[in-house]
Amino acid sequence: MRVISVNVGLPRKVMWKGKTVTTGIFKEPVAGRVALDALNLAGDRQADLRVHGGPDKAVYVYPVEHYDYWRGELPGVELPFGAFGENLTVEGLLENEIYIGDRFRIGTTELVVRQPRLPCYKLAVKFQRDDIIKRFLDSRRTGFYFAVIREGAVSAGDQIQILSRDPNGVTVPDIVRLYLNGDEDPDGLARAASVDALPDNWKTHFADQLARLQA
Repeated sequence: MRVISVNVGLPRKVMWKGKTVTTGIFKEPVAGRVALDALNLAGDRQADLRVHGGPDKAVYVYPVEHYDYWRGELPGVELPFGAFGENLTVEGLLENEIYIGDRFRIGTTELVVRQPRLPCYKLAVKFQRDDIIKRFLDSRRTGFYFAVIREGAVSAGDQIQILSRDPNGVTVPDIVRLYLNGDEDPDGLARAASVDALPDNWKTHFADQLARLQA
């Protein structure tokens, strides 16, 4: 497992459906070691802090293995690393193989898997097409967010070392599946709601959904 590319970007204004939108989804690869604190990589920011960024979404990760899929789905579209707004393009770290709460060392940092990425309209702005949001979610190739346990620095080429695995065994795709079809799996809802590393808004959502099913 290793980092293929480190990608950062500052918010910029772009046109979408005749309106000006400010977004930080445009990321570009950077060379050398990049400092990482509890909220951001150096040179990276988010535009709307109500729904993006923060300690539970400090680092967005996307597997390089998915790029071949999207090249097939989006012929003629250039897809450089960072195309999906990810901070780290990684190899060997697929969503269905990791658990919420798993801890990793990358470079001099330590990180914990917090949650999947749910696409918003900014992804449509990036690709200038409405259908990408549904296609992205349906693909289950969502990537995921790390929170930072130990600040430090990362770079392309860094090995990714697993430090511990969460005992609950809830994968990133499990969270997406429960979000979309949780009514079909009350036991899964209960298990997800008990994962310490999952942010409180997710746990509340699943607990409320379970309570409605049991009412």
